[in-house]
Amino acid sequence: MTLLEQVNSDIKAAMKAKDKERLQALRAVKTAFTLEMTKTGSTEIADADALKIVQKLAKQRKDSADTYSEGGRQELADIELKEMAFIEAYLPAQISDEELTEIIKGLIEKTGASSIKDMGKVVGMASKELAGRADGKTIADKVKSLLA
Repeated sequence: MTLLEQVNSDIKAAMKAKDKERLQALRAVKTAFTLEMTKTGSTEIADADALKIVQKLAKQRKDSADTYSEGGRQELADIELKEMAFIEAYLPAQISDEELTEIIKGLIEKTGASSIKDMGKVVGMASKELAGRADGKTIADKVKSLLA
């Protein structure tokens, strides 16, 4: 089952359960998928592309929640965090800090990186290998700390 089919199925389930909050989050995901398919002129969306879209939507919700919290609008932040939780259910499990460190150490050895100048090379390889399991900022921070 593709990610798009799974979202469509979950939308139906949320409608039957009358779960308005979950339905709103899932409809946002489906809309983003539809926009991407329209942009490419396709009737399907690859799971890799769908995964990137879901990551982007989750990050947007997190950023919005942070902004609302800073502005003293906790009720709006809570809504964004709930939506983020529904959206993150479609992401693969996030990698632990220990696993991330081990993988990046291995990539540093593999590339022969020795200084912060080689950071881009390592981050690029790590981003491809860890797609969906760790966000770019976390990867970059870890590489920076290990090369410094």
